[in-house]
Formats: sequence, C-alpha cells, structure tokens
Amino acid sequence: MLKGIEVRLNCNFFEKREEYQKIAEKIIFTGMIDEYYNYKYGELEYRSLKFETEILETENFQGNAVVNYTEYEIPYTRIIEHKHFEYGVNTPKTVITKEYPKNWVKGDEPYYPMNDEKNNKLYEKYKKLAKNEKNVIFGGRLGEYKYYDMHNVIKAALECVKTEIG
Repeated sequence: MLKGIEVRLNCNFFEKREEYQKIAEKIIFTGMIDEYYNYKYGELEYRSLKFETEILETENFQGNAVVNYTEYEIPYTRIIEHKHFEYGVNTPKTVITKEYPKNWVKGDEPYYPMNDEKNNKLYEKYKKLAKNEKNVIFGGRLGEYKYYDMHNVIKAALECVKTEIG
C-alpha cells in the first residue's frame, strides 16, 4: 500500500510544517485538528491519562491482558497485565499498569476527545475548514475529534483509502 511513498514517523509536524507541505502531495494528519489550525476558534478539550506500573509478587493478577473498571468508586479505568499479551509467559511475578483519567492541559498527551455539546460545536467549525483542504486528510481520534475503538479506526482508514484511490 505504501510502495514508493516516503513515510516519516515520530516527527513534529509543526516544527517543519512548511517543508512537509511543499514536498507532499497528500498529508495524513492524525494530530489535534485545533492545533493544525493554530486554535483559530479556540481549544478543543481532551482527556488525558496517568499510568502507574507495579511489579507484583504473584504469577497472575487478573487472568487477562486488560480489564476495564466502570464503577464510580474505583479511581482507575483499567488495569493492564502485560504478560497476557504474549502467549505462554509464565513467570513468578507479574507487571500491571493502572490507567487513571486525568484532566488534559496543553502539553499533556491528548488521549481522548471530550465529545460534549460545547466541544462538538467547536469541532464542527474546524471540520468545515478541513473540508477545504485539498492535500490534507484528517484521521484518527484527534484528527476527527471522536472516540474510536481500534477496529473502527481500521475500518475508517480502509474507507479513506477507497475514497482517495478509488
């Protein structure tokens, strides 16, 4: 799919924006759409995350790679037990990471869009600007300002390819 196409990863688009825009026929932008437009209409709100990792003196803590916690009284949203991502790992200890929701401030990693009425209205203004872009494709949670499960991200990416390539 990418044969003959130069791909640059782990780059700060905004540090070399003019250079990238000059050399690329199309840019796939998966960063924050409001930042792309220099916050012209204001900042969209995001939720960030805080992670706490522990090594536990047990072979198995939860029996699964990921368990989500939706109870109000529990302060974390999920626990990841890393050994379950690889089949057959059997060690006397285990490593877990607890994921806590965190209010986002500029400079933090923006994990999730805050899709409330106020932010969705603001996003619609940015979306109108994006529709006028001829060589930029906005994608992903931050580029489209919506929550995506991974299977839906893949579906949206494949649909985008069909649209672009035909």
